[in-house]
Amino acid sequence: MKRTKQDKRWLKKTFKEAMDKELREHKSSFIVFSILRFLVLVILVRQLFMAHYEAAFFCVLTIVLLYVPSWVQVRLRIELPPALEITILCFIFAAEILGEVNAFYVRVPNWDTMLHTLNGFLAAAVGFSLVLLLNDDDRLTFHLSPFFLALVAFCFSMTIGVLWEFFEFAMDWFFHTDMQRDTVVNAIYSASLDVTRSNKVVSIRDIQDVLIHGESLGLGGYLDIGLIDTMKDLIVNFIGAVVFSVTGLFLCSEQGPETDACPELRPQQENCRPGIISLRCGKNPPRRLLRRIPPSDQNSSCRGIITNRTAARGLPSGLFNRRILILP
Repeated sequence: MKRTKQDKRWLKKTFKEAMDKELREHKSSFIVFSILRFLVLVILVRQLFMAHYEAAFFCVLTIVLLYVPSWVQVRLRIELPPALEITILCFIFAAEILGEVNAFYVRVPNWDTMLHTLNGFLAAAVGFSLVLLLNDDDRLTFHLSPFFLALVAFCFSMTIGVLWEFFEFAMDWFFHTDMQRDTVVNAIYSASLDVTRSNKVVSIRDIQDVLIHGESLGLGGYLDIGLIDTMKDLIVNFIGAVVFSVTGLFLCSEQGPETDACPELRPQQENCRPGIISLRCGKNPPRRLLRRIPPSDQNSSCRGIITNRTAARGLPSGLFNRRILILP
């Protein structure tokens, strides 16, 4: 059924309210989010005054990314562990603001390597959590053992790592950036240098300098254009994925395959969370059947909230049989 403009406005308003409630639900993650957002806004203003518009773009991008964990939780109706959410927020700040804007990728040795290792760890954690949710869903007929949970988490992390390298290559190729960092090497081995065209690898060792149009680059060697950086990123991503997957495997193996296993890694599905209700109105319900709950009753059971006889204005028909936010 096509949604009216009134329905779309109601959905937009309700989603904003749900996002605000999600951001403020956990005090620890909200404090970290507020501090990071304030720092990014200060840096954004500074970069605009200095006419550094590329850095300002990264600041705007960071602000958007800081909302992503809450957006995912609202859209998927899940609750991420606060520690995981805080780690993701700090990772975004470290990658975009510290890395790109403050040039930590250049100034701090192995900053890029550290972040890619953490990315492998975090991506495995997200993959692990998503599969745990699927395992707990009564509507699905499969149940993965701890070993396959770890395997799926590892594959998910490596897939994210490879896709990110695709993105870096695309940015360098089409927009002439330098996301795939260059490396100075002192030897090259290539069959392209074989003048006989016999696919023989020709080596050039002890390269001390490279001349371009008669001018020295002053690098002390030959400039590799990103291959070593890409492989190093994938290797450390692999290490992070393995560490988390093995840790998750041991945790779940010790606690068993029950639904309460791995509480440290398990996001919570929001069924009867205060302010969230489930609409159950039969096969052919009227379009608007919402009765708002008084604040004192919002912590009670989720049953018995919606009745076919209760009519209210402002409820989009597309929300039947789905959870919506109830505000006092």
